Amino acid sequence: MRRIVGRNSPVHGRGVFALTTIPAGAQIVEYKGKLVSWRQAQRSYERSSAADGHTFFFDLDDGQVIDGATGGNSARWLNHSCAPNCEAEQQGSRVFIRAIRNIEEGRELFIDYQLTVAGRLSATVKRIYSCCCVSRQCRGTMLATR
Repeated sequence: MRRIVGRNSPVHGRGVFALTTIPAGAQIVEYKGKLVSWRQAQRSYERSSAADGHTFFFDLDDGQVIDGATGGNSARWLNHSCAPNCEAEQQGSRVFIRAIRNIEEGRELFIDYQLTVAGRLSATVKRIYSCCCVSRQCRGTMLATR
């Protein structure tokens, strides 16, 4: 039985929603996609002209990236929230999304992206990575706190 579905989100573009109540601690979905180097991911990003900062890249501890745009699944639609109800767990070169609290049927699933960018945090960079989550704990950015 499917527990999640991707559909339009009031937060940003597409999102992932619970089709049934998901208990805290449950493993929900694996983040799927093509395993590539950061160099390959960067080239792909530059070719796509993704000037809005929107990607489906999931950074791994070993410096590789899961590119959810190639061979990905509905997990690529997980939106950011500063008060997430899910977390990502890496196991080798695989990433699994787990509920960190009970998620009611119909609710959107969120992770905290904790993004990092190289170099100076210019006004343009801050604007590209601004947060849309509207949670009371919103820090205003999808970037990790330094």
